[in-house]
Amino acid sequence: MATSSAGNEQDVMYSLAYRGFKELPRELIPRLSGVTYLDLSNNELSDLRSLFELTDLCTLILDTNRIHSHSVFPPLPKLKILWVNKNEIKNLSIFIGNVAQCCPNLYQLSMMNNEAAPSYFNGGSKKDYEDYRQYVLSHLPKLRHLDDSKVTNQEREEAAKVYGRRRFNQTLRRRDSTVKGRSRSSSVQTLPRPRHS
Repeated sequence: MATSSAGNEQDVMYSLAYRGFKELPRELIPRLSGVTYLDLSNNELSDLRSLFELTDLCTLILDTNRIHSHSVFPPLPKLKILWVNKNEIKNLSIFIGNVAQCCPNLYQLSMMNNEAAPSYFNGGSKKDYEDYRQYVLSHLPKLRHLDDSKVTNQEREEAAKVYGRRRFNQTLRRRDSTVKGRSRSSSVQTLPRPRHS
């Protein structure tokens, strides 16, 4: 376990990478209490319910595991960074729906090298890649960074157009209401409602 301080916050980091875990051993859970950064990369994990008690997690690295579209995430309201590169995620709508519900405050998500995340490297076209980014943004409106690039205002606007401003606004409100005891973040911009004539 390692700690680092940045400003007033103290990060507690723990790496369990390259352990061959198919599930997180129960006896490790108490030792992970208070951990904010957890690296579980290069294991064989597919079920993440064992992370339920790790409510302080802000960063979760799950690269090169067996995470799939139906993998269950526990509620992780403090999670800001999630990496699931090189896994077995094939159905974007199922996976992102689950992530959006359980991790409503993500600002960085990396899904590279998954079938559900089309790119030039895995046979996806530019249009496939743009559609993928718009869909993810329509479900995770607080996202600032997706895969290897920052989210632009133009992408946010396009996501709202393609997937509907009403749905986009509802997603923002739902995310804000799931974080109990917190006031609405000033960095989250709500898009105007469409006017009906």
